[in-house]
Amino acid sequence: MSADPRQRRAARHAQSATENTAVAPRKRPITVERITDAALEVVATEGYDALTIRRVAAVLGTGPSSLYAHIVNKDDIDDLLIGRLYAEVVLPEPDPAAWRRQLLAVYTQIRDLYLDYPGISRAALAAVPTNLETLRVGEGILAILLAGGVEPKSAGWTRDALSLYVSAFALEQSMVRQRRRHQDQEWVLSPEELLDRFTALPADQFPQTRRHAADLISGTAHDRFEFTLGLLMDHPRPEAG
Repeated sequence: MSADPRQRRAARHAQSATENTAVAPRKRPITVERITDAALEVVATEGYDALTIRRVAAVLGTGPSSLYAHIVNKDDIDDLLIGRLYAEVVLPEPDPAAWRRQLLAVYTQIRDLYLDYPGISRAALAAVPTNLETLRVGEGILAILLAGGVEPKSAGWTRDALSLYVSAFALEQSMVRQRRRHQDQEWVLSPEELLDRFTALPADQFPQTRRHAADLISGTAHDRFEFTLGLLMDHPRPEAG
């Protein structure tokens, strides 16, 4: 054995490094599933605005280039996210006698899934669905509308309108919840404050708003959600001649 303590120390470190290399666990491979998991984690904890390929890569402990072997771009992640959420949507067997109630139940599921991940409904807006789970839900919604006697073109347009409204509703709710966390966001008013402001408006300029202020602010968010979906379901666009 060498009498030089520095040599013995160097040898000890070299042995330790070799041992650590031998027992160190291999990195888990990057997969589409792991990318989707990491993207959902980002949205759940930081909001949709924080979602970038670089941020997802950081959660996975890798670089952005590693992700490009599995995805095309940020839009691809959006498609994966919505597909993952839609995989949880339970579709009923279409019932002509209950089609409105069935549609409301399906879209309520979608709304609630969106609300679990702040701002994620933006990923569904203006996007062409390619994920099979997204297409599965779209097929189920179309089947319910057709079972209710809605003509094919009207059914397609109604489905688009319903989906757009639900995405926008969830986005608005997410924005309000986020802004309520900041005390400086004074424009997020309680119903009582809003009623006071409406009834304090000049009567000569805002007679209808003052007179009907209580009606204008009435109802919960869910009440208004059901009301609007009912409007869209009850008044599909007539088929063109």
